[in-house]
Amino acid sequence: MMQLLLLEDDQILSETLELFLSREGYNIDVALNMEEAENLTYDNSYDLYLFDINLPDGSGLELLNALRHAGDNTPTIFITALTDMHSMSQGFALGAIDYIKKPFDPYELLIRLKSKFKNESLYHGNIEYNQDAQILRKDGEIIDIGNVQFKIFTKLLINSGCVVEKQELCECLEQASDTALRVAITKIKQRLKIDIKNIRGKGYIIEKI
Repeated sequence: MMQLLLLEDDQILSETLELFLSREGYNIDVALNMEEAENLTYDNSYDLYLFDINLPDGSGLELLNALRHAGDNTPTIFITALTDMHSMSQGFALGAIDYIKKPFDPYELLIRLKSKFKNESLYHGNIEYNQDAQILRKDGEIIDIGNVQFKIFTKLLINSGCVVEKQELCECLEQASDTALRVAITKIKQRLKIDIKNIRGKGYIIEKI
Protein backbone atom coordinates (compact mmCIF):
# COMPACT_ATOMS: atom_id res chain seq x y z
CA MET A 1 0.00 0.00 0.00
CA MET A 2 1.52 3.31 -1.09
CA GLN A 3 2.26 5.94 1.55
CA LEU A 4 1.46 9.47 0.35
CA LEU A 5 2.07 12.90 1.83
CA LEU A 6 -0.31 15.63 0.65
CA LEU A 7 0.69 19.25 1.21
CA GLU A 8 -2.34 21.40 0.41
CA ASP A 9 -3.48 24.53 2.27
CA ASP A 10 -7.03 24.38 0.88
CA GLN A 11 -8.69 22.40 3.66
CA ILE A 12 -11.72 21.38 1.63
CA LEU A 13 -9.56 20.08 -1.23
CA SER A 14 -7.17 18.31 1.14
CA GLU A 15 -10.04 16.59 2.97
CA THR A 16 -11.65 15.61 -0.34
CA LEU A 17 -8.42 14.09 -1.66
CA GLU A 18 -7.65 12.36 1.63
CA LEU A 19 -11.06 10.66 1.68
CA PHE A 20 -10.96 9.79 -2.03
CA LEU A 21 -7.44 8.34 -2.05
CA SER A 22 -8.02 6.45 1.20
CA ARG A 23 -11.03 4.78 -0.37
CA GLU A 24 -8.83 3.81 -3.33
CA GLY A 25 -6.42 1.99 -1.02
CA TYR A 26 -3.73 4.61 -0.40
CA ASN A 27 -2.37 5.58 3.02
CA ILE A 28 -2.23 9.38 3.11
CA ASP A 29 -1.00 11.98 5.57
CA VAL A 30 -2.12 15.58 5.13
CA ALA A 31 -0.24 18.80 5.90
CA LEU A 32 -1.81 22.26 5.56
CA ASN A 33 1.48 24.17 5.58
CA MET A 34 5.19 23.70 4.97
CA GLU A 35 6.11 23.28 8.63
CA GLU A 36 3.64 20.42 9.11
CA ALA A 37 4.85 18.75 5.91
CA GLU A 38 8.52 19.10 6.85
CA ASN A 39 7.90 17.55 10.28
CA LEU A 40 6.04 14.62 8.70
CA THR A 41 8.94 13.94 6.31
CA TYR A 42 11.31 13.72 9.29
CA ASP A 43 9.14 11.19 11.09
CA ASN A 44 7.91 9.05 8.17
CA SER A 45 8.91 7.53 4.85
CA TYR A 46 6.70 8.11 1.82
CA ASP A 47 6.38 6.65 -1.65
CA LEU A 48 5.12 9.92 -3.13
CA TYR A 49 4.73 13.59 -2.28
CA LEU A 50 1.75 15.60 -3.56
CA PHE A 51 2.77 19.24 -3.07
CA ASP A 52 0.86 22.43 -3.74
CA ILE A 53 3.10 25.25 -4.95
CA ASN A 54 1.47 28.39 -3.52
CA LEU A 55 1.27 28.12 0.27
CA PRO A 56 0.69 30.65 3.06
CA ASP A 57 4.19 30.09 4.49
CA GLY A 58 6.15 29.57 1.28
CA SER A 59 6.22 27.31 -1.73
CA GLY A 60 6.12 23.59 -2.39
CA LEU A 61 9.07 24.20 -4.68
CA GLU A 62 11.09 25.54 -1.74
CA LEU A 63 10.22 22.53 0.39
CA LEU A 64 11.12 20.04 -2.33
CA ASN A 65 14.41 21.85 -2.90
CA ALA A 66 15.25 21.57 0.82
CA LEU A 67 14.32 17.88 0.86
CA ARG A 68 16.46 17.16 -2.20
CA HIS A 69 19.46 18.85 -0.55
CA ALA A 70 18.85 16.62 2.48
CA GLY A 71 19.08 13.53 0.25
CA ASP A 72 15.33 12.88 0.02
CA ASN A 73 14.56 11.67 -3.53
CA THR A 74 10.90 10.79 -3.00
CA PRO A 75 8.93 11.12 -6.29
CA THR A 76 6.79 14.26 -6.31
CA ILE A 77 3.73 15.50 -8.16
CA PHE A 78 2.84 19.18 -7.93
CA ILE A 79 -0.77 20.28 -7.55
CA THR A 80 -1.00 23.86 -8.68
CA ALA A 81 -3.01 26.61 -10.29
CA LEU A 82 0.22 27.95 -11.77
CA THR A 83 0.88 27.12 -15.39
CA ASP A 84 3.84 29.39 -16.18
CA MET A 85 6.82 27.69 -17.75
CA HIS A 86 9.22 28.98 -15.09
CA SER A 87 7.40 27.17 -12.27
CA MET A 88 7.12 24.02 -14.37
CA SER A 89 10.81 24.03 -15.25
CA GLN A 90 11.75 24.60 -11.60
CA GLY A 91 9.65 21.66 -10.51
CA PHE A 92 11.03 19.27 -13.09
CA ALA A 93 14.59 20.44 -12.38
CA LEU A 94 14.03 19.42 -8.76
CA GLY A 95 12.89 15.98 -9.86
CA ALA A 96 9.11 16.33 -10.00
CA ILE A 97 7.56 13.55 -12.06
CA ASP A 98 4.32 15.33 -12.98
CA TYR A 99 2.01 18.33 -12.60
CA ILE A 100 -1.72 18.45 -12.18
CA LYS A 101 -3.56 21.73 -12.70
CA LYS A 102 -6.34 23.00 -10.46
CA PRO A 103 -9.24 22.56 -10.66
CA PHE A 104 -9.17 18.83 -11.41
CA ASP A 105 -11.27 15.73 -10.96
CA PRO A 106 -9.79 13.42 -8.27
CA TYR A 107 -10.07 10.58 -10.78
CA GLU A 108 -7.56 12.40 -12.99
CA LEU A 109 -5.07 12.31 -10.12
CA LEU A 110 -5.82 8.62 -9.56
CA ILE A 111 -5.18 7.85 -13.23
CA ARG A 112 -1.83 9.66 -13.07
CA LEU A 113 -0.84 7.79 -9.91
CA LYS A 114 -1.68 4.41 -11.39
CA SER A 115 0.11 5.16 -14.65
CA LYS A 116 3.31 6.23 -12.91
CA PHE A 117 3.35 3.62 -10.17
CA LYS A 118 2.57 0.31 -11.78
CA ASN A 119 3.20 -2.73 -9.63
CA GLU A 120 6.35 -3.75 -11.42
CA SER A 121 8.62 -4.85 -8.60
CA LEU A 122 11.62 -7.14 -8.37
CA TYR A 123 12.13 -9.24 -5.25
CA HIS A 124 15.10 -10.82 -3.52
CA GLY A 125 13.93 -12.47 -0.33
CA ASN A 126 12.56 -9.73 1.90
CA ILE A 127 13.83 -6.98 -0.41
CA GLU A 128 11.57 -5.31 -2.98
CA TYR A 129 12.63 -2.91 -5.73
CA ASN A 130 9.86 -0.99 -7.47
CA GLN A 131 11.30 -0.15 -10.89
CA ASP A 132 8.79 2.56 -11.78
CA ALA A 133 9.00 4.46 -8.51
CA GLN A 134 12.68 3.55 -8.00
CA ILE A 135 11.97 2.70 -4.37
CA LEU A 136 13.80 0.06 -2.37
CA ARG A 137 12.10 -1.68 0.56
CA LYS A 138 13.24 -4.24 3.10
CA ASP A 139 10.54 -5.97 5.15
CA GLY A 140 8.12 -3.39 3.77
CA GLU A 141 10.13 -0.38 5.00
CA ILE A 142 11.76 2.05 2.54
CA ILE A 143 15.55 1.76 2.68
CA ASP A 144 18.00 4.50 1.72
CA ILE A 145 21.42 3.08 0.91
CA GLY A 146 22.87 6.10 -0.87
CA ASN A 147 22.78 6.93 -4.56
CA VAL A 148 25.92 5.03 -5.63
CA GLN A 149 25.05 1.86 -3.73
CA PHE A 150 21.46 2.09 -4.97
CA LYS A 151 22.59 2.15 -8.62
CA ILE A 152 24.96 -0.77 -8.11
CA PHE A 153 22.40 -2.87 -6.26
CA THR A 154 19.66 -2.31 -8.83
CA LYS A 155 22.01 -3.40 -11.62
CA LEU A 156 22.80 -6.57 -9.71
CA LEU A 157 19.16 -7.22 -8.82
CA ILE A 158 17.84 -6.67 -12.34
CA ASN A 159 20.48 -9.12 -13.56
CA SER A 160 20.15 -11.56 -10.66
CA GLY A 161 21.55 -14.98 -11.52
CA CYS A 162 23.98 -13.43 -14.01
CA VAL A 163 27.42 -11.96 -13.51
CA VAL A 164 27.53 -8.17 -13.92
CA GLU A 165 30.95 -7.11 -15.16
CA LYS A 166 33.07 -4.86 -12.96
CA GLN A 167 33.34 -2.27 -15.71
CA GLU A 168 29.57 -1.88 -15.87
CA LEU A 169 29.28 -1.55 -12.09
CA CYS A 170 32.14 0.96 -12.00
CA GLU A 171 30.06 3.24 -14.21
CA CYS A 172 27.89 3.86 -11.13
CA LEU A 173 30.85 5.25 -9.17
CA GLU A 174 31.86 8.89 -9.03
CA GLN A 175 35.51 7.87 -9.17
CA ALA A 176 35.83 4.40 -10.65
CA SER A 177 38.34 1.94 -9.17
CA ASP A 178 38.37 -1.67 -8.01
CA THR A 179 38.81 -0.49 -4.42
CA ALA A 180 35.87 1.92 -4.57
CA LEU A 181 33.70 -0.81 -6.06
CA ARG A 182 34.66 -3.29 -3.33
CA VAL A 183 33.86 -0.71 -0.65
CA ALA A 184 30.46 0.02 -2.22
CA ILE A 185 29.64 -3.70 -2.51
CA THR A 186 30.62 -4.24 1.13
CA LYS A 187 28.34 -1.40 2.26
CA ILE A 188 25.43 -2.90 0.31
CA LYS A 189 26.01 -6.34 1.85
CA GLN A 190 26.16 -4.89 5.35
CA ARG A 191 23.13 -2.63 4.92
CA LEU A 192 20.83 -5.16 3.25
CA LYS A 193 22.24 -8.35 4.79
CA ILE A 194 22.53 -10.10 1.43
CA ASP A 195 25.15 -12.25 -0.28
CA ILE A 196 26.88 -10.70 -3.29
CA LYS A 197 29.52 -12.99 -4.79
CA ASN A 198 32.73 -11.81 -6.39
CA ILE A 199 33.50 -13.82 -9.53
CA ARG A 200 37.22 -13.29 -9.81
CA GLY A 201 38.31 -11.55 -12.97
CA LYS A 202 34.71 -11.05 -14.13
CA GLY A 203 32.43 -9.16 -11.77
CA TYR A 204 29.72 -9.68 -9.17
CA ILE A 205 26.51 -11.65 -8.94
CA ILE A 206 23.40 -11.91 -6.78
CA GLU A 207 22.12 -15.45 -6.96
CA LYS A 208 18.41 -15.93 -7.63
CA ILE A 209 16.35 -17.07 -4.67
